[in-house]
Amino acid sequence: MLFHVYIDVQIPHGTDPEKLKELSEREHERAKELQLRGKWIHLWRVAGKYSNITILEVADPAELHDILSSLPLYPFMQIEVTALCKHPGSLELNK
Repeated sequence: MLFHVYIDVQIPHGTDPEKLKELSEREHERAKELQLRGKWIHLWRVAGKYSNITILEVADPAELHDILSSLPLYPFMQIEVTALCKHPGSLELNK
């Protein structure tokens, strides 16, 4: 299953900068691991925001939840999820 995921990270004021740096480094490593495993298909930064748009390919919504909740910055995220399916007019269907 494919999911479009919009993630907006909202760090509370007063968060320890060293803790945030460590969480951010772990976040990048986790995203890299998921990309290498073929789960995190696309990752785009939203210009001017601490946000991203992601496409994930997972077996089911439960796996999606497990992946999202495993992200180190998850406690600071506002997440919107949309399930995707192939469009009949897409040229990708012929591949």
